[in-house]
Amino acid sequence: MQPHAFEPHVVFGMSPMWASTIVLVVVYGVIITEKINRAIIALLGIGLMILVGVLTQEEAVKGIDFNTIGLLTGMMILVSISRRSGMFQYMAVWSAKKANASPAGIMLLLSVCTAVLSALLDNVTTVLLVVPVTLAITRDLEVPPYPFLFAEIFASNIGGTATLIGDPPNILIGSLVGLSFNEFIVHLTPVIIVVMAVQLVMTHLMWGRKMRATAEARARVMAMKEIDTIEDWLLLKQSLVVLGVVIVAFVLARPLHLEPATIAMFGAAVLMLLDNWAHHAEKAAENVHKTFSDVEWITIFFFVGLFVVVHGVEVGGLLGLLANKLLEATGGQMAATGYAILWASAVLSAIVDNIPFVATMIPLIKAMAPAFGGADKIEPLWWCLSLGACLGGNGTLIGASANLTVAGIAERNGVPFRFMTYTLYAFPMMLVSVAISHVYVWWRYFS
Repeated sequence: MQPHAFEPHVVFGMSPMWASTIVLVVVYGVIITEKINRAIIALLGIGLMILVGVLTQEEAVKGIDFNTIGLLTGMMILVSISRRSGMFQYMAVWSAKKANASPAGIMLLLSVCTAVLSALLDNVTTVLLVVPVTLAITRDLEVPPYPFLFAEIFASNIGGTATLIGDPPNILIGSLVGLSFNEFIVHLTPVIIVVMAVQLVMTHLMWGRKMRATAEARARVMAMKEIDTIEDWLLLKQSLVVLGVVIVAFVLARPLHLEPATIAMFGAAVLMLLDNWAHHAEKAAENVHKTFSDVEWITIFFFVGLFVVVHGVEVGGLLGLLANKLLEATGGQMAATGYAILWASAVLSAIVDNIPFVATMIPLIKAMAPAFGGADKIEPLWWCLSLGACLGGNGTLIGASANLTVAGIAERNGVPFRFMTYTLYAFPMMLVSVAISHVYVWWRYFS
C-alpha cells in the first residue's frame, strides 16, 4: 500500500487515527470470539470505516488487493476440479501401502504428502482433501486418528510456509510487497525442510513409535487398491497437465511479466473449459455451478473486508506511529527488528488468526523502509514476518485456518479436538520451529 494524498473527514471531528483504531479493535475482538462468521464482521468493518468517514467508497476500493483475491479464487477452482478426478485419494492410499500399513510409517508419509501438497496448492485446501482419507485409513487400522490429524495440521502450515501460494499470509506478503514465487522458494524452502524434518521426529517420538495395528487391520489397508480411487482418468490427465503448467508459470512469472492472479485464474478457466468439453451441455452447466460453489467465498470476502479495514487504519496513521515505536524499541538495528518481528509474529499469530495479523503488519513494516535505506533493504524483515506468522499459526487451534478446518472435520467424525489439549502439545513444538528459524535468519541475513 503506497502513501497517498487522501484526507479523511471523520464524523463529530474525531481523530482519524482513533476512529480507525476503534473499528479495527472491534472487528478483531469479534473475530476472536468466533461467535459471528468472520466474513460478516470484516464486511461490516468496511461499512463502519466508510460511515464514520475514515474512508470514502472510492478510497476503500483502492485498499483491496485484487491480485491476492484472484490468486486465491483461481487456486480454489483448480483444486475443486482436480479433486473430482480422485488424484488426492490415490496419493493417500499409495502412501499407506508404501508404509506397509505401519501406523508410524503412514503418519510420516501422510505428513510429507500434506506438506508437499500445501506448498503446491494451499494448506486449507490440502487438509480438506487429506483429512477424510486419513480418517478412513485410521478407522481400518483401528488406531487413534488424533496423532495423524495433529501431525497433518503441523505439516500443512509448515509446508505452506515454503512457497508464495502455500499459506494465505504468504499470498498477502507476496502480492502486497511484490515478492515472486521463486524468491519464496529460495529464501524459505531451505529452513522449512529442516523444520519439517524436526517436526517428523517429534511426532514420531510422541506418538508414532507407540502405535500398533493388528495383522488383520494392516491386511485390510494393504488390500486397498489405489487404482480404484481414480474416478475420471481424462480429468486426471487434464488436471495434472494444467496444474503442472500453472506451477511452471509461477516460476517464470517475472520473465513472462505475469502476476500470480493472472496465472491462477487463466489456469482455472482452461481447466474448467477442458472439464466441460468432456461432458454433455446439461452436465457441463451442473459442473460449473458445482465448481463455483466449492470456492470458499467466506475466505474471499473475509480478505476483501480485511484489506479495507487495514487500509483505513493505515490512512488513519496508526501503522506509521507503531512502526516508529518499534524502531525506537530495537534501536533502529535491522537484526533486532527482524528478531522482534519473527517472535512477535509467532506468538501473536498463535493467539489471533495469522491472516488479519499479517495484513496489519505489512504496511507497518513498509513504513520502516526509509529508516533502513529504502524498500530493497528490508527484504529480510518479510522473511521474518512470513516464518513467524505461518509457523506461529501452529501454536493454537485458532492460529491458522487449516487448524480450525481439521478440528471441524474431526469433531464431525466423532474425534474430539480440545483447545487446551492441542495447545499443550502444539505450543512448545511451535516454539522449536521458530527457534530453528531464528538461527536460520541470523545465519543467512544478520551474521
